[in-house]
Amino acid sequence: MARPDRLFRLLQAMRVMAPPITAARLAEEMEVSLRSLYRDIDSLRAAGARIEGERGYGYRLVEDYALPPQSFDRTEIEAIALGLAEVQSMVDPALAKAAKSALAKVVATLPDDREQQLVHAISQIYRPDARMHASPEIDMIRDACWQEDALEITYTDKSGKGTERTILPLCFMYTDRKLIVLAWCNLRHAYRMFDITRIKEPKRTGRSFRPRRVAMLRDYLAHLTATAVDRPPWTAPRS
Repeated sequence: MARPDRLFRLLQAMRVMAPPITAARLAEEMEVSLRSLYRDIDSLRAAGARIEGERGYGYRLVEDYALPPQSFDRTEIEAIALGLAEVQSMVDPALAKAAKSALAKVVATLPDDREQQLVHAISQIYRPDARMHASPEIDMIRDACWQEDALEITYTDKSGKGTERTILPLCFMYTDRKLIVLAWCNLRHAYRMFDITRIKEPKRTGRSFRPRRVAMLRDYLAHLTATAVDRPPWTAPRS
């Protein structure tokens, strides 16, 4: 790994790790020797990062030169804390990890008083039970959306009977109790909502539908908005 990339990863590790952030923990996370870790800490300090602590006692990132200072009022801080906590409560490991990383980056850009308001926000999320169930293939489906790559899937109905489909995945829709994939279904020749827990054995086809995803998604959302008055909110059409 190039040294600038390693230094950036080290900064991010210091943003995210719970104290005490010891040199041994950082070296293990970065997969480097203690000697290399100490050199990297010295390099970050020389570049402008305020890192408190010393060898043998642990470190704390006080001021992060890599991120510009941000100005949020107290209500905006509450919204950030609540929104990122909500994302972390979802059954989407990649998004939960990203939310934790994003929160650490925001904290690193705030002055001390605002940082404390964010870390100890008065609005909290409490969800003892999972809101929805995800799929082990969620990362692959997400990547197919970004790459605009058609998927072959088996989609099961409520009785467990499956049909073979080719879909053009457009986006995820997080409803109150389900994670839905919005897509164009080649079998039905129409837009459809697919409950991710009923998608079985998705396979990448390598057939791109780029650059149509954004326009297709815009059309589908417009259709959902236009038909919302005729059915309960987020009731999926027949798939």
